[in-house]
Amino acid sequence: MKKIVTFIALLTIIAACQESLEDRCHRECVTYTQKHCPLRVANDVVMDSMFLDRSTHTINYVYTVSGIIDDAELLTSNNPREHLLLEVRNSTHLKRYKEAGYNFRYVYYSNNKKGTQLFEATFHPNDYK
Repeated sequence: MKKIVTFIALLTIIAACQESLEDRCHRECVTYTQKHCPLRVANDVVMDSMFLDRSTHTINYVYTVSGIIDDAELLTSNNPREHLLLEVRNSTHLKRYKEAGYNFRYVYYSNNKKGTQLFEATFHPNDYK
């Protein structure tokens, strides 16, 4: 019995080692969303989900804003694209995905006007390298 358990554990380790970066990214996005979302990241900003678009190798971060910043003009007045790009450049937890040339997309939606996109920014390797 002990040999069977050891063999199964070894097969599990081997299978985990053979997981592609894309599969790992997908798994991490799903797990993070299930465990943490919705997640309040700041006053009036909630992260709703995180997902991988496999066809474009883009990690998507989806947020909802409310309160005073639930306004497209106000939201974009502080140049959020530059702030987000700096975050991507300095992020150590994205290192393996940046090295593999993944894209990163941030989308902000209105809480007051459901389904209304207020801001979107996508960063490609040429942007963050």
